[in-house]
Amino acid sequence: MASPTKAGAALSALREDLAGEAITPGDPGYDEARTVHNGMIDRRPAVIAQCANETDVVRTVRFARDQELPIAVRGGGHSVAGMALNDGGVVVDLRRMHQVTVRPQDRAVRVQGGALMSHLDRATEPYGLAAVGGRVSTTGVGGFVLGGGTGWLDRLYGLASDSLLDVELVTADGSRVHASAEENPELFWALHGGGGNFGVATALTLRAHELPAFAVALLLYLPAYGPEVLRIFRQIMESGPDEASGGVLYMTGPPEEFVPEHLVGELVCAALVTYAGSEADLRGLADPLLALPHEAEIAGAMPYADFQCMLDDPPGLRNYWSAEYLSGAPDDFLDAFGALADTLPVPTGTQHVLFPQGGAIAAGPHEFPMPYRDAPWAVHPFSTWEDPADDERCLRWVRDVRAGVRPWSTGAVYLNFIGDEGADRVVAGIGAENTRRLAEVKRRYDPDNVFRFNHNIKPA
Repeated sequence: MASPTKAGAALSALREDLAGEAITPGDPGYDEARTVHNGMIDRRPAVIAQCANETDVVRTVRFARDQELPIAVRGGGHSVAGMALNDGGVVVDLRRMHQVTVRPQDRAVRVQGGALMSHLDRATEPYGLAAVGGRVSTTGVGGFVLGGGTGWLDRLYGLASDSLLDVELVTADGSRVHASAEENPELFWALHGGGGNFGVATALTLRAHELPAFAVALLLYLPAYGPEVLRIFRQIMESGPDEASGGVLYMTGPPEEFVPEHLVGELVCAALVTYAGSEADLRGLADPLLALPHEAEIAGAMPYADFQCMLDDPPGLRNYWSAEYLSGAPDDFLDAFGALADTLPVPTGTQHVLFPQGGAIAAGPHEFPMPYRDAPWAVHPFSTWEDPADDERCLRWVRDVRAGVRPWSTGAVYLNFIGDEGADRVVAGIGAENTRRLAEVKRRYDPDNVFRFNHNIKPA
């Protein structure tokens, strides 16, 4: 590392050169700038560079390399492991770079690296278009897509990365690189599931899809109806069209207007059916669930972008998540899944989620490093809570869910759904052979493993 005098001069030069702003400890707004979605993460970077454009990103990367400081990259800051931050290093903060440009004539959309899902959804909505997005509006688009990308539209249009057309990248030596199927195709392949290992994605271009109508049904049941809800939902998804998606989740009844008072703070079972189409078709599909006795109901047409905001979990809570991808959902699995709900930490924001895959996910391109696409079902234990005294029971519950459903697991996993669970889980998320190939790409573009605050792939 440079001497304090040289480091100070370099920082002053960086501040002078940036169109954005470099924030350091003691500066106004530092604590706000280092806050991420997961309230358990408390890290203190030496410099947070709030980049305003690609040139700022280049300058920041070169500054960090010259000063021999580690680099983390912040898009949405939604990683459960807090991968957007480090201690004592540099953060390339992309949040000022959130412009979304829709090209309706060729059904494409260019998204800057700091855009959130809400920026993307609101920009495409006026054109009757949507990109495959996540399940909340606060996720960063860049990390979501480069990690694979699964959401309410994936059974119809495939994983988000299946719609990736090109990426603009700043690599570890500060070079600007463009990756597409025609230009740097091996790097483009690696960006389908390899995440932020190869550089800072300053912009991505995605295929947009027609979405003239969208409808949802959200039903709350007493937990005693859980076994029936699970079986009916399985039947709907396994026999229904690819336009349908959703999930079954157990959770604490939230203090929302649509939740009856007797369910607030109590364990409830919820069924969610989403439909890329009309309310009439949704109701026809969800009719068996609607016919089952339920305590609350929201059902009808709704703008997709509005729905994307409905399930947002508030920032600042303590978070711990994981996932298992399944070979099927037979009755014995559904029984085990339902039994695990009995130990869900109540009352917290924790959710015990089962959702379907299949459709265009399974039919999509298998050459990319995303081995979880063949699993027809996934379990996503998603624990959120406020009180640090609940840490042990909430973390233990997530691990117990994983262990409880492991007999049905394929072993593959979607890396955006997990934190730091070790190198073996990274391999499970991209595949053993793909790991070797990705390591070769890593060696070419980041031989010193500069970009390592991620689900890391070491250079070969």
